Amino acid sequence: MSAIENLSGLSARYAAIRRDIHAHPELGYQEYRTSELVAKHLESLGIETHRGIGGTGVVGVLRAGSAEHSIGLRADMDALPILEQNNFEHRSRNEGCMHACGHDGHTTMLLAAAEVLAKQGGFDGTVYFVFQPAEEGKAGAKAMIEDGIFDRFPMDSIFGLHNWPGLPLGSFAVHSGPVMASADRFDAIVTGVGSHAAMPHLGVDPILASAALVQSLQSIVSRTLDPSDAAVVSTTVFRAGNTFNVIPERVELAGTMRTFTEQARDTVRRRMQEVCDGIGAAHNVQVDFICHPGYPATINTPNEVRLCTEVAREVVGAAAVATEERPSMGSEDFSFFLQHKPGCYVWLGNGPGESGCMLHNPLYDFNDELIPVGAAYWTALARRLLPA
Repeated sequence: MSAIENLSGLSARYAAIRRDIHAHPELGYQEYRTSELVAKHLESLGIETHRGIGGTGVVGVLRAGSAEHSIGLRADMDALPILEQNNFEHRSRNEGCMHACGHDGHTTMLLAAAEVLAKQGGFDGTVYFVFQPAEEGKAGAKAMIEDGIFDRFPMDSIFGLHNWPGLPLGSFAVHSGPVMASADRFDAIVTGVGSHAAMPHLGVDPILASAALVQSLQSIVSRTLDPSDAAVVSTTVFRAGNTFNVIPERVELAGTMRTFTEQARDTVRRRMQEVCDGIGAAHNVQVDFICHPGYPATINTPNEVRLCTEVAREVVGAAAVATEERPSMGSEDFSFFLQHKPGCYVWLGNGPGESGCMLHNPLYDFNDELIPVGAAYWTALARRLLPA
């Protein structure tokens, strides 16, 4: 019997748990119901449970044998501020909030693995089950670190996974090195001198300067970075004026920049400031540029990549494990954990998704067929890294 078949008996019960979580989504640092559900479930399994880590985070501690080695397995719990458009019975009861990224499934798979390891053992050491708040833009991983998670729960390494629509159902993608990009936000305020649109020579046009700025920012990726260094600079906000015959005094720009390396990240930030200064001088406007550092790149460590690849192949077969999948320009705050500990973050194929939609879509839903697959992976990984 395969590891997945061994867990199939848990599928219906945990699918019900997953759908209950889906029906009651909570935003970052507001996961009160979800974290209490998690904590009570861990306690019912006899697992030592710690609440309130990094706000609403929960850590379960399961020890077996006498070995001092330990690992962390992480699932995120928060939902998104999206109005769900699904009509199934377990759709969101909290209007304007939904699990559009599958964190309900991540939480459930780790709970299922906790049950298997608590009841069946098969490992020697300590497993820390890390249920993290606020992954969606609010840096819950960083909050847990600042709250002393690695001091209180001294794990040797930490591992994460994310369901991934578009990958074949139940398959894995394991990346060597970068798997997700850094994500920084920028704001640029362009200030000129307002005037009548019929007499532009009496003012200083910030719209013209801003248009030039948006275009010039695109040259950073294409003409500054090495072509082998992937990066994205996207201006997503351009706010100016409120009537057709007035040149405004001020334009507000905002956007995002994403890279896979800290060197490229630093280069992009520096060049953006230089471009803003240059456009300001060329157009006789003031350009105030502000960079808001966000999540760093998520970069897997080599030994853990090898181990996770081997475990994934054991669970689903070598043909269902991709090792050359392109990384994503999306971001993930698991990256903060990987700045402190070795580890690996993998993708678990969710199939085409509801209506073929991708993550953060109002029609998205986690595929319950993944629950035994993810739980089997976590169980096998714990036993491989902490052999009895």
